[in-house]
Amino acid sequence: MKNSNYILLVIVISQFCCTSLWFAGNGVMNQLIETFDLQDDTLGHLTSSVQFGFISGTLLFALFTIADRFSPSKVFFMSAILGAFFNLSLIFENQILVSLLFFRFLTGFFLAGIYPVGMKIATDYYQKGLGKSLGYLVGALVLGTALPHLLKDILLNYSWKNVLISTSSLSVFGGLLMFIFVKDGPYRTQSKGLNLSSCFQVFKNIHFRKAAFGYFGHMWELYTFWTFVPILLVMYRKLHPENIFNIPILSFLIIAVGSFSCVLAGYFSQKFGVKKTAFSFLLLSCICCLVSPWMFQLQNSAFFILFLIFWGMVVIADSPLFSTLVAQNAPLKDKGTALTIVNCIGFSITIISIQIISVLQFSSNSTYIFMILALGPILGLFALGKKRLHK
Repeated sequence: MKNSNYILLVIVISQFCCTSLWFAGNGVMNQLIETFDLQDDTLGHLTSSVQFGFISGTLLFALFTIADRFSPSKVFFMSAILGAFFNLSLIFENQILVSLLFFRFLTGFFLAGIYPVGMKIATDYYQKGLGKSLGYLVGALVLGTALPHLLKDILLNYSWKNVLISTSSLSVFGGLLMFIFVKDGPYRTQSKGLNLSSCFQVFKNIHFRKAAFGYFGHMWELYTFWTFVPILLVMYRKLHPENIFNIPILSFLIIAVGSFSCVLAGYFSQKFGVKKTAFSFLLLSCICCLVSPWMFQLQNSAFFILFLIFWGMVVIADSPLFSTLVAQNAPLKDKGTALTIVNCIGFSITIISIQIISVLQFSSNSTYIFMILALGPILGLFALGKKRLHK
């Protein structure tokens, strides 16, 4: 195996293991609600807490240019260990909502040293075919995000705490892999010192700015869709009670299938161009948002599930492509900071959409509320259509 392929494999495995922390709380949400006597609308609050922690982490990492000033592999390792610890803290007895929110916040905070830093490490090793490399990397994120739903089903006959123990153990393993086997990449340009304005200066480049706006539109939809996949299935089952299916397994499948489309999008981008491929997938996910209310009316559950699987594919496929466009249009010495600040803003947007859908779903339970997710892709498509980007 060539060294570059070996490095990519290690980065992908590490990313998969560590990002399993992201939805670990969602995977045991019902058990948390029952064990600690929480309200039914806790899902949106705990998910947003992780996102808010991630935003706070990425903001600090960007302001202090952490990934550009220090060895990214060491940053990744320390973040994986600390993220694992705070994820595991959910198993403590006598929790209240505030303590759960606090631990999920800190888990999200240290995910800021995992996801964008993992992308930064990939850009330090790969310049040619970056879109393909990031496709594998984001695919690993998708699998890691989906994993808690699968673990919930596998560990059904055991304590829900085993899901948290498993994901924390995976994070430690992933961090060790990165620390031991991945050194600083050949294309890394170390920042010379602290520059608090770096994360704002990158937006002066119009190509970078507009690539970022496309990403922001994509993020409005993505994490809200992932958060509400189990709810979508529950809503359909209530409308069609004659249908019986395994919600944890289907939730895993609908989210995890996006890992395949991320890799596929990376290869498509090499043939059709990064911008054109990103535009196509963003358009398809926008259409899914708009037609979603009518999909609930389908009597055949297989067609509804196939629709959600397709949505799960197209909703994430453009993510590595937007990251590629951002990286290609950022200064070499500030690439890690650029990726981090764009992640920070993008995940800030997810909190807004998650909370809006959460409030509407809790108050109305209408199937039309998911059309709101189309607003982000529409704005993202407008941004892509109005710019010329490096390809």
